[in-house]
Amino acid sequence: MTPDTHAETLMSSTPAGTANFDDDDYPAFTMGRAAEMLGTTPGFLRSLDEAKLITPQRSEGGHRRYSRYQLRLATRARELVDQGTALEAACRIIILEDQLAEALRINEQRRDQS
Repeated sequence: MTPDTHAETLMSSTPAGTANFDDDDYPAFTMGRAAEMLGTTPGFLRSLDEAKLITPQRSEGGHRRYSRYQLRLATRARELVDQGTALEAACRIIILEDQLAEALRINEQRRDQS
């Protein structure tokens, strides 16, 4: 059992840990595990941090920890980069897509309230 798998097993076996894994913003995944899940390299994840697309939380030991939401953004970045989009442009596209989705969600919420 890898350290990541062990930590995930321990956290998911407790009620509080289960709640954390339901939280899209909970930093549940190490860089190695995140890179493995995405089929990319840790260097690619570091480049997304440098480009300010995602800023992973840090463990007490200083290791990067990624949330499911951040992994979705990284997946979208990888798709765009694989299609030939420059990393900086891909990050800007993703930020704009995210802002548009949030604006649409707010508009829908306001429509439902009136």
